[in-house]
Amino acid sequence: MTDTGFDFSVLSEFRRRLVNGNAETLLVNTMLERFREQGLVKAHGQQRSDSTHVLAAIRLLNRTELVGETMRAALNQLTAQFPEWIQQVAAFEWFTRYGHRIEDTRLPKGQAARQAYAEQVGTDGFKLLAALDSDEQCLTMCALSSVHTLRLAWAHHFKEVDGKASWLPGAELLPAAERFESPYDTDTRCGNKAGSNWIGYRVHLSETCDNERPHLITHVDTTLATVPDVSMTAVLHQALSDKNLLPDEHLLIPA
Repeated sequence: MTDTGFDFSVLSEFRRRLVNGNAETLLVNTMLERFREQGLVKAHGQQRSDSTHVLAAIRLLNRTELVGETMRAALNQLTAQFPEWIQQVAAFEWFTRYGHRIEDTRLPKGQAARQAYAEQVGTDGFKLLAALDSDEQCLTMCALSSVHTLRLAWAHHFKEVDGKASWLPGAELLPAAERFESPYDTDTRCGNKAGSNWIGYRVHLSETCDNERPHLITHVDTTLATVPDVSMTAVLHQALSDKNLLPDEHLLIPA
């Protein structure tokens, strides 16, 4: 009773090793083989599939905060890897404007002032991208993940008019499925199911549901949060067929 057990961080370290080794399915498939040998799972039975949310480990940002933090992230990575170059390119006011996390900064109040701030950030970003594209080290610097993210975000939220950024109105934005919610995790999306909203991903789970056997997970697939359950039917059937676990009856839980 005095044994405190293992620290919770051990599980996250184990998970990281599986992902880094592309072995995340190895454990599940090995378990399924053992279950099959014991007669606990088989093909041609009944299975059901449903999905649920996976929350992203990010701070929730509005559009203004998103573009500001994206600019800050690009400047930070460029500063770390090309400090002399960024000192020559960065305007003096950038050090004040992007010196702290944007959501920790007191942003202007009022819609007009907020839009003016966002467009100033957009103009700064276009200047930075122009400097990058014209530099002889362009290929190296533009390959940085934060620079790629900056370019994507600016295409999503701005258009350039006479060298200045113009904030795109909501009606002109790309669908939510094509826009990321954080510069630090560009696969995050805004998901919705059964009245629940979240920022992150969607995990699709399939399990056996025969009355005479225990209910066991047969397949797990993580997708963008905007991928609806019905669009995964063919993918799930192929995955279950590859495992020789394709059911005769497959139930989909409605969204």
